[in-house]
Amino acid sequence: MDIIGAVLERSGAPAPFAESRPFTVGALELDPPGPGELLVRIEAAGVCHSDLSVVDGNRVRPTPMLLGHEAAGIVETVGEGVTDAAPGDRVVMTFLPRCGACDGCRADGRLPCTPGTAANSAGTLVGGGIRLHRPGAHGAPEAVHHHLGVSAFATHAVVSRTSVVPVDADVPAEIAALLGCAVLTGGGAVLNAGRPAPGDAVVVVGLGGVGMAAVLVALALGHEVIGVDAVPAKLDLARELGAALALSPADAVDRGIRAPVVIEAAGAVRAFETALALTAPGGTTVTVGLPAPDARASVSPLVLTAEARTIIGSYLGSAVPSRDIPRYVELWRAGRLPLERLVSSRISLDGIDAAMDRLAAGGELRQLITF
Repeated sequence: MDIIGAVLERSGAPAPFAESRPFTVGALELDPPGPGELLVRIEAAGVCHSDLSVVDGNRVRPTPMLLGHEAAGIVETVGEGVTDAAPGDRVVMTFLPRCGACDGCRADGRLPCTPGTAANSAGTLVGGGIRLHRPGAHGAPEAVHHHLGVSAFATHAVVSRTSVVPVDADVPAEIAALLGCAVLTGGGAVLNAGRPAPGDAVVVVGLGGVGMAAVLVALALGHEVIGVDAVPAKLDLARELGAALALSPADAVDRGIRAPVVIEAAGAVRAFETALALTAPGGTTVTVGLPAPDARASVSPLVLTAEARTIIGSYLGSAVPSRDIPRYVELWRAGRLPLERLVSSRISLDGIDAAMDRLAAGGELRQLITF
């Protein structure tokens, strides 16, 4: 079928992207779903730093690639063998498919799926192959790679059944989209990796979409929260949402803030080192940010030993999406998880280049592409 999508032509284009124009928004051909796959009409897609990291070259992916990995939509067609999803279902699309059989899938969310990770790196679906094409040189079809098994910056997507979680119709598309990455990653850093005990305070360093989701989930679970960021507007929002304190990194360190659980959600070396400095003896530092591959941080092994510290890496919030998304939905239904506050702006597909500039500037939580 014919669809419209935003294809990243090359990584590493110079900023501002509104001038270098690394995306082409135009017509593509989408193959029908194969066995175990679904055709989904996209309703809303979030613009995330994991997309930006491919645009700016920090994450090496094959191009051309149709980006977008955090989304929600309506199932239109199911492939052979799909019996637990049907046309008309609203689904949350998640960026790490799970085969259910590998060592990673048996780790209860702690490790990513091995075949899913390999497919994501190759720009294919987990079942193999590519479903996206466009006319190439001399009219021959050119393959367009999938992004993290989703490719949601488009009107439609074909995805593996293991890349989606159905939700009830009362969950709006914009809320459902946020569940697919920001909430799974930030909330899971608290719920699955940090696991604060009752009464524990939680510090969140980096208040972008993922970090603010961690703030919301920690508050929903009854914890005192301290937000840390260099952007004053984000500190103001953290206070509005219920954070007990919202401080710049320097202020937090100068005040001697220490907490049993500290979440690093900025994907920057200085943020990681700040998170370490704010972690109390016996405490846990959880890092969910994705810095550049060559980034290196300074860590004192003596402090880790003498203070019995733990550092945990958490990919996708150590989530099992089919297990965790229903829990977040129930918190949202109960009025305890106001996810709509994560939406900083709504844009059209044609605005994707400028959206990447705004994201890189640090002023946005979640820009949503709506269709």
